Amino acid sequence: MLSNESLHPPTFSRSNSQASVDSSTSVEEFWREIESIKESSIVGAQEEPPATPTTPTTEVKPVDEGELEAEWLQDVGLSTLVSGNEEEDGKALLSTLTRTQAAAVKKRYNTYTQTLRKKNKQPIRDVRDVFGVSESPPSDSCGHATQLDDTKEEKELPGVTKPSGPLPDDTSISSTTLSNGVQDEESSFVDLQSGSMSILEAMPHLPVHTNGSAEAEPSVPSALSDDDYLEKNIPPEAEELSFEVSYSEMVTEAPHRHKWKKPDIKKEDSALTKFIVQKTRFGWTETGDLSPEDMKKIRHLSLIELTAFFDAFGIQLKRNKTERGRGRDSGIFGVPLTVLLDNDRKKDPEVKVPLVLQKFFQKVEESGLESEGIFRLSGCTAKVKQYREELDARFNADKFRWDKMCHREAAVMLKAFFRELPTSLFPVEYIPAFITLMERGPHIKVQFQALHLMVMALPDANRDTAQALMTFFNKVIANESKNRMSLWNISTVMAPNLFFSRSKHSDYEELLLANTAAHIIRLMLKYQKILWKVPSFLITQVRRMNEATMLLKKQLPSVKKLLRRKTLEREVSSPKTSKVPQKSPSRRMSDVPEGVIRVHAPLLSKVSMAIQLNSQTKAKDILAKFQYENSRSSPECIKTQHQRLYEVGGNIGQHCLDPDAYILDVYHVNPHAEWVIKP
Repeated sequence: MLSNESLHPPTFSRSNSQASVDSSTSVEEFWREIESIKESSIVGAQEEPPATPTTPTTEVKPVDEGELEAEWLQDVGLSTLVSGNEEEDGKALLSTLTRTQAAAVKKRYNTYTQTLRKKNKQPIRDVRDVFGVSESPPSDSCGHATQLDDTKEEKELPGVTKPSGPLPDDTSISSTTLSNGVQDEESSFVDLQSGSMSILEAMPHLPVHTNGSAEAEPSVPSALSDDDYLEKNIPPEAEELSFEVSYSEMVTEAPHRHKWKKPDIKKEDSALTKFIVQKTRFGWTETGDLSPEDMKKIRHLSLIELTAFFDAFGIQLKRNKTERGRGRDSGIFGVPLTVLLDNDRKKDPEVKVPLVLQKFFQKVEESGLESEGIFRLSGCTAKVKQYREELDARFNADKFRWDKMCHREAAVMLKAFFRELPTSLFPVEYIPAFITLMERGPHIKVQFQALHLMVMALPDANRDTAQALMTFFNKVIANESKNRMSLWNISTVMAPNLFFSRSKHSDYEELLLANTAAHIIRLMLKYQKILWKVPSFLITQVRRMNEATMLLKKQLPSVKKLLRRKTLEREVSSPKTSKVPQKSPSRRMSDVPEGVIRVHAPLLSKVSMAIQLNSQTKAKDILAKFQYENSRSSPECIKTQHQRLYEVGGNIGQHCLDPDAYILDVYHVNPHAEWVIKP
């Protein structure tokens, strides 16, 4: 599974390898954990039938590169390129890609079509039908950053636009642009009337920068300016981190990206860079603040962006056929997270983390946070076996007695819970790319960006569980002075349980994989507060994708003809109506004045409230206004502590707004949204 270029003699110096762990303690802990895992596996094999549901019975069959790329295209929401079906979401996604993202998609699709031709099979679509005519032959090598900067490559991607200069102030999605698909020569839009049609011929090309964000109106500051950053008190040892620009674009535009010096990594937690992420006028967006539909689009875009990010370093994000145990349909251990959550939601529809896992956290927190070596101890084997059997049989029926279990057994079973999942919590197939990235020595900032994208690309169940797990581990680390479990200790002990591979590896390969996994866990624990925040450039792309999807539906020829005929019929039958301007209003039918929003709060008021926005109006101000009005009209006022302001509809599914978000800025980005206060 590991790339050959990564397999050189291991070094354990703290300064020579970013993936290294402390040679005197961490390596010993790693091997102790491996031995513990092997011992528990042997015991389990002796007590279970020969072919248990969680044990793979066959080796993973090798698959050709074309099949892997087809799987990748489906995973990123571009199954339309494989199936040939006319899918609006796929077309909309293609229209939102940045220059580097589009290059990554084109490269994978090239490989897929070439593999089909080698098998004497005709691909559903020619690459030229998707990305336009390319004069140069496709390259089999991994696209390097210098290649992504090529302006010729940019012209070959008609689905992605990069204005040569700032867009005009009145840039908008006009009906003329949609019907003709033509702009002036400076705008590199696709001419939909030309003889060479692409898959995006009906796709409105929305003006976009290379970072994936649409041009904002000059009066709407979407972020802090350079002067604003200079005014902030940023410690000299800290570094600024931006979520507003595509990470892959930042890498390709960095002037000295190939001259990064490998930094010295020390064991101390304080040695890791402290990042300062300035909150923009839109506030933060957590992963749980967006609708499931929009988070699915975030996952698709994140995987494309992650692939483009590694491409920029000349690193192939090679995917192996996902290793899966067959899993179980009932019980606790060896059951997929999604199955556990389906069962738990019968008790609590809002649950996001398996209830049994929450119970393990609770047992350790009750009496084990100060217990020395809490995650290094193996516990009583007989008791662990007994509790496992009882949990499998009784937990879902709420008949398991948690008061019998001590924190040591809970810690042991927590590790076993993750180790026995049908697939590892984190994608182990990405480890080789991370190994190569760290060996090339980029700054911790670059490593965090790759990790951030990997987290955003995780399935909802994995991401929510991982977030809860890291929060729990930080509580353990906070008691390091008593439990002797430092960030390094936790990372090293948990690495084999959270990143595991069922393929056979040498001892060296296992250590290399575990060292890298431990470093990744270390970064997750260190940057817990910012890791789960959705990058704003991805949210911008989701907004544009939703706009494109809606516009695609409006552009159906049959619908346009029907509407035109109906309009003519109405004008003939009612001459008076012809005097009324036929242009539909840009605002909703309610004719709410510009800069005014109507907020609905079903739990606070029976009627909606019109609020005039100014440049300083924040979400928390609107919540406070409703609370004040509610307290005056009703003696039994409902507290707003757990109420949040949402933007619903328009170019977003649902977005729970940060209390510090400036609503006028959000209003300008999404003028057709509805505004709702709810829990």
